[in-house]
Amino acid sequence: MHELVRIAIGVDYREVPGYHAASHSILRRSSIPVSFIPIALNNLEGLMWRQRSSTQSTEFSFSRFLAPYLCGYKGWVLFIDSDVIVLEDIAKLWALRDDKYAVMCVKHDHNPTNATKFLGEKQTQYEKKNWSSVMLMNCEKCTALTPEYINAATGLELHRFHWLEGDHEIGEIPANWNHLVGYSEGELKDQSLLHWTEGTPCWDDCKDAKWSGVFHDEVENMNTAINKSLEACDEKAIEVVV
Repeated sequence: MHELVRIAIGVDYREVPGYHAASHSILRRSSIPVSFIPIALNNLEGLMWRQRSSTQSTEFSFSRFLAPYLCGYKGWVLFIDSDVIVLEDIAKLWALRDDKYAVMCVKHDHNPTNATKFLGEKQTQYEKKNWSSVMLMNCEKCTALTPEYINAATGLELHRFHWLEGDHEIGEIPANWNHLVGYSEGELKDQSLLHWTEGTPCWDDCKDAKWSGVFHDEVENMNTAINKSLEACDEKAIEVVV
């Protein structure tokens, strides 16, 4: 029996195409059932009340850490940023879960050189940068992530995993599951998840970023699927009598 894969995806309403493209890239390649949890601020009334920080580049910078709470601190949940395209069956990543860890991620040594990223947002540097952009989270071991803690903690405390007892609770997944486009090494054919950290290619300033064609192809595939569905609906439409 397949376990339902719960996938929390950050939503920034400036990058909605990214959220839908990321979801579509997972859905059409997955061999097992998936359930999406949009982490959108307008859905989190009473759960997120902290003021926006000057170092917060996306609307889900801090709210991502609510994923275990939203799952009732039971089972596992995968969190991913919205500026990604998944190129392989998500079941392969889900199979890497190890119950001895609280969190599993790619342990990047990421030191970006640009001062800004998409829409002029400030590029901040800190230890464990981008570790939290793709996380397998063992919800039962993430109970420190209460709404109260998430709203009071600093960004560094959250993203550097200060809510864990120590780094021994952080497991590692292969680097191909969070390839930082333009920074990580490797060929496109070897990647399972592409992550455009400096801006989703839906933006004019980012549309020609490295491997942006993968993003545009995914959007085209999604639009084609939508149009085919609409055409089918038109062909089989019936008159509804009230």
